[in-house]
Amino acid sequence: MDSDADLFKAIGDATRRAILDELTDRDGQTLFEICGRLTMKHNLTSSRQAISQHLAVLEQAGLVHTRRQGRCKFHYLDTSPLRSIIERWDIDREAPGS
Repeated sequence: MDSDADLFKAIGDATRRAILDELTDRDGQTLFEICGRLTMKHNLTSSRQAISQHLAVLEQAGLVHTRRQGRCKFHYLDTSPLRSIIERWDIDREAPGS
């Protein structure tokens, strides 16, 4: 699968977008913290295993990076892959007739 396909797959799911929102609000969270925030703020009651699978998809797309510290694994947002979407359709160019 190419990186653009991974990226569109990753952001195409509402739960994964909610995870990205939570990492935008507070970067560097553990799975336990992310699950708690999704339950409290978004009323999502997915299992930790399901959220872990969503995080794996986000990581494959390059939108999330992890760092282990002892027994904890922290998740960090990386928005740099989103630049490929902007560059793909050259959004900054002038509109016709301008």
